[in-house]
Amino acid sequence: MNTLMKNAYLCAKKTTESMKKNIIIACIALIIAALVGLVVWLMVEHKKDAEDKQELAQLKELAEMEKAEMENEYQNFANQYQEMKMQINNDSLVAQLEAEQARTQAALEELKRTKASDAKEIMRLKEELKTLREILRQYVQEIDSLQRLNTALNNENQNLRTTNEQQQAHISNLTGERQALSEKVAIAAQLDATGIHAQGNNKKGKATEKIKDVKKLVVSFSISRNVTAQAGNRSIYVRITTPLGDVLTHGGTFHYENRTLEYSIRKDIEYTGEETSITVYWDVAETLSDGTYRADIFADGKNIGHTTFSFR
Repeated sequence: MNTLMKNAYLCAKKTTESMKKNIIIACIALIIAALVGLVVWLMVEHKKDAEDKQELAQLKELAEMEKAEMENEYQNFANQYQEMKMQINNDSLVAQLEAEQARTQAALEELKRTKASDAKEIMRLKEELKTLREILRQYVQEIDSLQRLNTALNNENQNLRTTNEQQQAHISNLTGERQALSEKVAIAAQLDATGIHAQGNNKKGKATEKIKDVKKLVVSFSISRNVTAQAGNRSIYVRITTPLGDVLTHGGTFHYENRTLEYSIRKDIEYTGEETSITVYWDVAETLSDGTYRADIFADGKNIGHTTFSFR
């Protein structure tokens, strides 16, 4: 009987020790799993922070580029007013040109004081830029009409050159004045893209903000009416940039200022001077990342508009 009890005691003791070992092993395993999970989470968060910083840096760079382009255009407008004042003798018209030059210069100074990150103020000044461009076009047309009238009068007076040396000198200067006006007409003839909208469509052609469902990117806009612009064939380029700064492209390029850029989509149109609606598509054949995308529109070597759109 004592032997039986002793054996039972030893068996119970071994069982207890085995259970303790199992419990210790399980606790160690749980601690290791928790440490591994923590390390993985920290790595994911670090990668996400790095990507967010890169995206913010890219957006800041694009905003600075756009602000610099606007400053250049404001300065060009102010310079054009200065040149036009020197080419006419109409005091009333000169006073009007001086007022518009002062308005343009004031807007330029305000833009210089504005941070590129102030999207609301930048948008307001961009709208002001469009208004000033339209006003400049009107003055270019008015001065061009005056020049044509002067040309007609001068042609009628060519037979009097021998008796009117002053008139002859005026006629000889018309060629240079016409060349200067041609440069101003080129500025007034710049196209504008308005009503820009970009979205992703799923396989059913419905708009979606879920990146995994996007099968096609759609960008639609209108080329504004511009009677100053020369009618004829135009190549419109749409450049779509991903949140990582990559350009969606098949390798096509175009000239922009003093460099060559890749484009996503090219659309050839016949522009008549009237408002023209355009819609272009990009078929998604690769894996896209979520975040904010940017679509820039170019024509005649100029950036004529842009928009941003996001996917989650």
